[in-house]
Amino acid sequence: MTKVGIDAIEVWSGKLRFDLPEEFAPVKGEDPAKYTKGLGLFASSFPDAYEDIVTMGANAAYRLMDRKDIAPEEVGRIDVATESSFDKSKPISTYVAGALEQVFDGNFTHANKGERKFACLSGTQALDDALNWILAGRNRGRGGLVITTDTALYERGDAGEATQGAGAVAMYVTEDPDLLELSSTQGIGSLDETDFLKPNQQFPSVDGKRSMQVYLARMREALEDFESVAGRTHPDDYRFIPFHTPFPGMVRKAARLGFRHMIRDTEIEEELADEIGRQPREEDYDDRDAYEEDILSYMEELTETEAYQEWYDRVIDPTLYISENVGNWYTSSVHIARVSALMHALEADIDLAGEKFLVGSYGSGAQAEIHEETILPGWKDEIRQNNVDEQLEARHDIDFGEYELVHDQHNLKKESELEPFTTPEGEFVFDGWGPMNERKYTYVE
Repeated sequence: MTKVGIDAIEVWSGKLRFDLPEEFAPVKGEDPAKYTKGLGLFASSFPDAYEDIVTMGANAAYRLMDRKDIAPEEVGRIDVATESSFDKSKPISTYVAGALEQVFDGNFTHANKGERKFACLSGTQALDDALNWILAGRNRGRGGLVITTDTALYERGDAGEATQGAGAVAMYVTEDPDLLELSSTQGIGSLDETDFLKPNQQFPSVDGKRSMQVYLARMREALEDFESVAGRTHPDDYRFIPFHTPFPGMVRKAARLGFRHMIRDTEIEEELADEIGRQPREEDYDDRDAYEEDILSYMEELTETEAYQEWYDRVIDPTLYISENVGNWYTSSVHIARVSALMHALEADIDLAGEKFLVGSYGSGAQAEIHEETILPGWKDEIRQNNVDEQLEARHDIDFGEYELVHDQHNLKKESELEPFTTPEGEFVFDGWGPMNERKYTYVE
């Protein structure tokens, strides 16, 4: 059977860096530990004055296509996943294609283009679309370009303000890929929810506590659904488990829930029984509240065990590195978690070929998806060519007053002119407005 998966991946961060414990916490009168230990965040990436979701997505895609020597005619579809779109009709993929055609010989005239929306989940849905397109035999030997790009801003003063971020990921999906194989088996957990939404508005309306509950509930349902077709999961089955990561603190809760589920009725649960007892079973309770209280107590004790902490440090923590330093990238968040794990494995000289990842994606509204990925022998050569650390190190630091100006610059309801903090070089930039209020883009050498 033909292998289909991600052949190449690129990350593009916003050019500005905003330090949360040093710049944000003092102005808010907060303990820096609220952000570093509570949320698990140290800094956020923001777009400079000439950056937006098109430039970030196009820059990630250009770097990928250039280093892989991919011609436009080899791309059969361009799918952009975003929840930061500025147009209700014209998809961001057309802007990206137009930008890329400025620098490549050839064009994307015969590539199918679209824009995917399901909050942060849509990047994974776009991967699914590309996978299904190839498996259906409609690709004619071409690959699919999947781009996730967002400027994740909250209203000033909102509780989510500390989790903001901006960046993009580009992925090339092909037959016989170099990096990883995507499984066609998936689990879904979906329900009509209003935990996070943007009804005709740029900045989200969020019920933070409810959003956490919905995230965990949909992840549990997706994992149960995945197991119904793939069989029981076990903590030792997966080298890394990248989760949707709006902030690392949220992943800690998801990881605890997942570990508890996977060890149920296993030797791990039995080995831990002398230390913390066996898990409460819902069928043993007449009172739902009493069951939930006991299961919460069990999970709190579980996270203190050596078995859980060793698993978390080995399987989960390496997925959080990029997120800790850039904030929430919405549709890209689970995909930078994957890249973080791969970067860690390369640095630690871990042989990942043949190992499996279990990927947990999520989008508010609400839906979770669980699927497996198998890492392929060419993964090291691919990940060696990423420059994530160089990008993060090169960001320009801004203070709180400058952050306010940047926020205003990217507030679609405000008209402001901000002098760039950085000088673009070898990248696409926003270049003003056209006669129909369309955005224009130029490549700067």
